Amino acid sequence: MNELIKSFIGKNVLLYGYSTGVEGTVTKVEENWIEVEDKKGKKQLVNMDYVSRIQEYPRKK
Repeated sequence: MNELIKSFIGKNVLLYGYSTGVEGTVTKVEENWIEVEDKKGKKQLVNMDYVSRIQEYPRKK
């Protein structure tokens, strides 16, 4: 699964979990974690066990 998710590195995505969503650019994928940076530069880690869907979501330019 990591190899599929690694294809999203550098792309803006929406990550859907059980009850919430996260939008940002995937910067790293390591072990069972996805690092996502939002447009303000804040980073957060998302556990892959709780991600049900990943959708590429281009920002308006």
